[in-house]
Amino acid sequence: MHTSFTGLTGLLAVLIAVHSIGADRHDKTPSTHQATKPVPATDLKVPAGFSASIVAEDLGPTRHIAVTKTGDIYVKLSKLKDGKGIYRLRDTNKDGIIDEQTGFGDYPGTGIYIKNGYLYASSNSGIYRYKLNENEEVMNPDQPELLVSGLRVKTRDQSKSIVVDNQNNIYVNIASDNDACREAGTGKGMMPCPLLDSAAGIWQFKANVPNQQFSDGIRYATGLKNVVGLDWNAKTNSLFVMQHGRGQFHDFYPQYYTPQQSAELPAETMYELHKGDDAGWPYIYYDHIQRKKIVAPEYGGDGKKTGGEKTITPIAAFPAHLGPNGLLFYTGTLFPQKYRNGAFVAFHSQSSALHKGYMVAFVPFKNGKPSGNWEIFADNFAGTDLVKPTGPVQHRPCGLAQGPDGSLYVTDDLNGTLFRIAYKGSAAQSPKATAAVNRK
Repeated sequence: MHTSFTGLTGLLAVLIAVHSIGADRHDKTPSTHQATKPVPATDLKVPAGFSASIVAEDLGPTRHIAVTKTGDIYVKLSKLKDGKGIYRLRDTNKDGIIDEQTGFGDYPGTGIYIKNGYLYASSNSGIYRYKLNENEEVMNPDQPELLVSGLRVKTRDQSKSIVVDNQNNIYVNIASDNDACREAGTGKGMMPCPLLDSAAGIWQFKANVPNQQFSDGIRYATGLKNVVGLDWNAKTNSLFVMQHGRGQFHDFYPQYYTPQQSAELPAETMYELHKGDDAGWPYIYYDHIQRKKIVAPEYGGDGKKTGGEKTITPIAAFPAHLGPNGLLFYTGTLFPQKYRNGAFVAFHSQSSALHKGYMVAFVPFKNGKPSGNWEIFADNFAGTDLVKPTGPVQHRPCGLAQGPDGSLYVTDDLNGTLFRIAYKGSAAQSPKATAAVNRK
């Protein structure tokens, strides 16, 4: 199922060739801004038959996204814009471009999710929910209900991604702030890793119980350094996550790892999680070239020694340092059959070894499991050559959501651009919006 590094390089070249252009309190008052007409953007590369459009720009550092049944879009910002951390985006004249932006909430964050008549949103230390009306509009934006507070926040990897299952449970990522659970200034790992009690895992809380503390939660799964992309798979009725891998193998261990190997390892990994699962961090990592779980050098590894017999194995693996920030299982019917129930993954960084990144990938699924190699679905968000850059990176894909018509929305947490990818023949496709991408 996994692709070797050498084979992957060739695969990427082929795929590219066949692509075609195509403070934790609520706020008191919402605000509305009128959007301007989109400016020309560098062409995205999408598969034949697909088209890409820009529907909004300059939103701020837009992280995760939720789309209602009526087509309204809620986005979460990691930094406040005009004092607001959540924006509702609306296309009032149905021309494919957002022309109304309404902001509320005074806390930054990443997570946002719609389920069972509520909009759930996270700050970096807590989780809120807002009651929705029958049109899935927030009824009282100045009165969210505080569900969870007291989640661990340190100086790095602060985001709290969230998802809700069908039994009123909410799941939240709490990342490690130590890349390999090392003792400060050394290459020695702390044993046992003390962070695992309050970080590096997924915690489960009740989605309908207010004022829960961290101590009220259940550590659902552990051994996950940082999960930003996650989704609930309706077909398997289970949680899937994308883990950011650790780095810096060669700084303290040059006898085992070359700088090139540090650029290539470890894999960014996809897991299907169940209660009690352990993915192995910091004691092991997944090597997608050897296709093995390898003991981390901080804990006696040498780059070859295998371990983790009691830990789960990833169901898909990607090259190192791509930064998977979004995960979405596609349930629509707009896209061709091959995409049904498969997984889209948004990568907001790049592999220096492959000079590829800032893209949306696709993993085909069958019977709840990956059924083939992953592929690049939408590319060139960077807007520059990653081998010999001609300028700065323009966009970093982060959040993913499915529109009511089956189109795919992609957020950009660098410049705040919102993209929509549709399949030809969609009645909702806007020639005006598509032109904004294709003009030069």
